[in-house]
Amino acid sequence: MAEDNHAIGIDLGTTYSCVAVWQADHVEILVNNYGHRTTRSYVTFADNKRLVGDEAFSEAGKFPANSIFDSKRLIGRRFSDATVQNDIKCWPFKVIEGPADKPLIVVNHNGEEKKFAAEDISSMVLAKMREIAESYLCSKTSVKNAVITVPSYFNDSQRQATIEAGKLAGLNVLRIINEPTAAAIAYGIDKKAGWFHKRNVMIFDWGGGTLDVSLLTIGDNVFDVKATAGDTHLGGEDLDNRMVNYCIQEFQRKHKVGIGENVKALRKAKIACENAKKVLSFSPDVTIEIDSWYRGEDFYTTFTRDMFEKLNMDIFEKCMEPVKRCLEDAKIDISKVDDVVLVGGSSRIPKVQELLMEVFKGKELCNSINPDEAVAYGAAVQAAALSGNVTGKLQDFTLLDVIPLSLGFECEERDSSKLFMNVVIPRNSKIPVRKTKSVTTKRDNQKSVDFSIYEGESSIAKNNNFLGKFSLDGIPPAPKFVPQFTVYFDMDANGVLGVSAEDTSTGQTKGIKINRGRTK
Repeated sequence: MAEDNHAIGIDLGTTYSCVAVWQADHVEILVNNYGHRTTRSYVTFADNKRLVGDEAFSEAGKFPANSIFDSKRLIGRRFSDATVQNDIKCWPFKVIEGPADKPLIVVNHNGEEKKFAAEDISSMVLAKMREIAESYLCSKTSVKNAVITVPSYFNDSQRQATIEAGKLAGLNVLRIINEPTAAAIAYGIDKKAGWFHKRNVMIFDWGGGTLDVSLLTIGDNVFDVKATAGDTHLGGEDLDNRMVNYCIQEFQRKHKVGIGENVKALRKAKIACENAKKVLSFSPDVTIEIDSWYRGEDFYTTFTRDMFEKLNMDIFEKCMEPVKRCLEDAKIDISKVDDVVLVGGSSRIPKVQELLMEVFKGKELCNSINPDEAVAYGAAVQAAALSGNVTGKLQDFTLLDVIPLSLGFECEERDSSKLFMNVVIPRNSKIPVRKTKSVTTKRDNQKSVDFSIYEGESSIAKNNNFLGKFSLDGIPPAPKFVPQFTVYFDMDANGVLGVSAEDTSTGQTKGIKINRGRTK
């Protein structure tokens, strides 16, 4: 099959994924074989076949321990992470510790045990998105090029794992871009960004697994990200799990028997609670009914919106923290924000909208773009721009993004052995960016200096995300604090970080490249 010159945009979501393509001066959101514009991020290993997407979801009830979802919550994480340990308790499938503290998903398929990393599962979902695109384009060619979106607060490990998932799916990942930035592109195109004066737009993107908040200035076809904030483990799935636990407790109270870890029972409860949550966004109450839930016993309960809000109020209030942090980092007053745009399925929840309006002092929220499709829409625009397939005003399309997490290196305090994070590029710095720092030795006649590179906001280096390490050797003997070194941090528009150090006395230089934005 020959290669197609189309470039697609993929929103790889925790719960649902979406794919779009730029066609004849507009974006097409592509429909799957079930007629849906979004596709379940599910993989089910059923008997002698592997199912992906909506078909996998529909068969998951028969194979609960072999039906994988929420893989995005594992991608790029360590098995020992507290969030991973908490999630494992809610999943019907098995997750074990693999080499280098990597979580591995275990299934039994065709009579044998198989282990998959999160990027393996994500690659199957991405391949499904590619298949949907090729079916829509009705071509005899293979779609290769793609822009894939990630939460703005994804760290380097999570971004690299997403790129790897794209490679495994047979895709050439043109770029990884932040989800709220993609949504802002969709909003700006919808509002004809080349036609209006600059507007400050806040994107509130709350989906199944993550929360992202970005503040941009949009106008004259320029999308200028001022600041971004978020939580990579806060989403609608957490609300579902709270409801499931409530139902389990109610069942135990009524029938004096616990469900425990029965995977089929948990699966039934998960689906019932997810559907009930959606109903509560437009109805004051809902009846949760689960036929023959456990040991032949039926279960039903009335769940009100007030109960739902009380059960999850701490989560809703936690959603406002990144909003406030983003405003502070951008140094923009609430009164100067022109639009607050809602993106992601969880943004439909009335209490969340109410709290947002309180933060913005009663400002009306924007619901003008489809919250489920906006991210894929923006990714498709960016894909078209990178592949040169756009015409008209979009030829002048410019995206100015920022880094979500501070970058720096591990360093000893001058008068102690404590290792701290020496920040070189602060979070929300515009990219491309180049910054330098001067350092010296801490011991007499020190022959080498190690540079361990991290990203994150903790003052203690080891609490942040480790990116890589290099050493500058052969330093001429000298008393401590005398040798001088210049450390260079250089990140280009594609997210490739170059870090190097120069011994100013000898001119010797060593460094490392960290490709976090694209694959080439």
